[in-house]
Amino acid sequence: MRKLALLALSVVFLLSACAPNFQKQNDTSQQQEKTKGKAIIPKYNISDQYYRTVLPFEPSAARGMTVADLNTRYDINEFETGLQRIAQNTFSTDKYYFQEGQYLKKDTIKSWLNRKYTDQQLKDKGIKPQDNVGLNPVDDGSNPPIYLAHISEQDYLTKDDKGNVSLGGVAIGLALNSTYYYQTVQYGPTNEKAIAYNDLVAQGKSIAQEVLKRLRGMKDLSNVPITIGLFDTQSKTSVVPGNFIMYTSVDKGNSSIDKWNDVKEKYYLFPSDDAQKDHRDDLTNFLNFKQDVESYFPNFNGVIGKAFYAGDQLQNLDITIPIQFYGETEAIGFTQYVAGLVMERFPKYINVSVNVTSVNGPESLIVRKANDTEPFVHIYSN
Repeated sequence: MRKLALLALSVVFLLSACAPNFQKQNDTSQQQEKTKGKAIIPKYNISDQYYRTVLPFEPSAARGMTVADLNTRYDINEFETGLQRIAQNTFSTDKYYFQEGQYLKKDTIKSWLNRKYTDQQLKDKGIKPQDNVGLNPVDDGSNPPIYLAHISEQDYLTKDDKGNVSLGGVAIGLALNSTYYYQTVQYGPTNEKAIAYNDLVAQGKSIAQEVLKRLRGMKDLSNVPITIGLFDTQSKTSVVPGNFIMYTSVDKGNSSIDKWNDVKEKYYLFPSDDAQKDHRDDLTNFLNFKQDVESYFPNFNGVIGKAFYAGDQLQNLDITIPIQFYGETEAIGFTQYVAGLVMERFPKYINVSVNVTSVNGPESLIVRKANDTEPFVHIYSN
C-alpha cells in the first residue's frame, strides 16, 4: 500500500510539473493589458500573406454589422479578407500588425449608411441638422438607389524597440450595392434594380472622399496613412462573392484623394457563361475533371467550382462535390480517385481544394498547393 501511495504521489508531482501554468499566463496578460501601449504579438506567422494579430484580441467597435448589411455570406467573407489583401499594398505584413477597427463605432456607421435628409424630412423624423450625416442620396420621391451598403475598418499597428505598439495606419472598405433592393409599399413585394457599373464607381469615389474628410476630423486618425477600397457586392442569389474594384492610399495628414488604383480581382462560377466567355481554357480543364468525376458515378451531376482570378491569372480553384456514399470504404476509394484527378487535370501553378460532402456533412478534403508534387488528403471519420 505504501508503494502504491508513493507511486500516486509521484504521478501527481509529475503532472503538476508538466501541466501549463495558467495562473502565470493570466498574470502576464493582465500586466500587458494594464500597460499602456503594450501588447502581446504572436512570435510566428503562418504565412507572409497574413498579418499577425495583436493580443489580447479586441473585437471591432462595429462587430456584427457586416452580417446584417451584406447580401450573402460569400460577400461577408471576401469583404474582410479582400480588404486585408488591399492593405498589404500599403502596410506590409512583416512590419505591421492587424487589429479589428476600434475607431468607427456601430452608431457612427449606422448613421453614415442612412440617406441624406431634406429639411422637411429632418423635421418629420425629429432629427437634428447636425445628425444629418447619411452618405446615401436623398429620397426625393424617385427612390434613388442605396449605393453604400456597409463600411468596414481595419487597423494596422507598428511596434517600437521597447515593445510599445501604436496605430500605424487604417484601411477602410466601402461595400457598394450592384443590385438595389427596395419596396414601394410597406410589407409589399421586394423589387430589384441593377446599378450601372460607371454609376457605382462614381458614387463610390464621391463617398470615399467624404469618408476621408470625416476620418481626418477624428483626433486619432488625423495624421495616419489611410487606405480606402471600393467593394462591388453580388446579388442575393449569387454563389460567388463580389470583389474589390479599386483602392486609394492617402498619406498621413492628407485629406484629399488624388489617385485611384484598379484591383484586378474577380470570382467566377465554374461552369458558367461568364467563365466560358472570359476563361475558356481554365473552364475546359474543370469540365474534363467534372466529366471524370461523373464517370465514377454515372448518374451524378453536381460538381461546381469557385475560381479566383488576380490579373486575369487563375490563382485558386475551390471545388465542391456533394454526393451520397453507402459506406466509408466507398468514400475512401472515391477520394483517392479524385486526388489523382486533381494532380492530372489542373496546372501546377494554381491552388486547388476539393470538398467532398454528403447529407451527413463533410466526407473528405483534398488540397493541392501550387507546385506541390503531392496533395494533402483528409478523410473525416463518421
